Amino acid sequence: MPEPAAVRPLAYDDDLLRKILRRVRTIAMVGASAQEMRPSYFAMLYLRNKGYRIYPVNPRYQDETIQGEKVYRSLDELPERPDMVQIFRRSEEVRPIVEAAVAQRVPVIWMQLGVRNDEVAAWAEAQGATVVMDRCPKIEYGRLFGEIGWLGVNRGVLTSKRGEARQLRGRKGGLGPV
Repeated sequence: MPEPAAVRPLAYDDDLLRKILRRVRTIAMVGASAQEMRPSYFAMLYLRNKGYRIYPVNPRYQDETIQGEKVYRSLDELPERPDMVQIFRRSEEVRPIVEAAVAQRVPVIWMQLGVRNDEVAAWAEAQGATVVMDRCPKIEYGRLFGEIGWLGVNRGVLTSKRGEARQLRGRKGGLGPV
């Protein structure tokens, strides 16, 4: 007996994700936050630094700015059709966002980590959109383009030497050489 769609693990081909991240230039980030500690704020900062144009969409911050970008109330108010809509909303809240994206013929709809609505995704795909769920483009970019290292950032150093905990070596009560 097959697993229900809501429980079935999601699997995306790395080539598909890589292709999306290479083709996309503009992203409408629905649920963008002005709070620096929110995941959407950090994702926006990272993706902007990678050259993506981000349009923050959040009625809560309407007519304000986030990271110097004007915040829009809805997808309908954007000055251009984005290449991708990235959704930072609860799974049960994505339907109207996806419907608006499909109405504008946005080619890619990307639901953030923890956001998944199989029924809405199947409908959007039947309309011709590419849908990614429960993934973060920031994380996937770093993973697919070699920017994630042991500390989360590729420091450009590759070695086979065994590391040591220098901060603990030689201190009273410390571990000594590792």
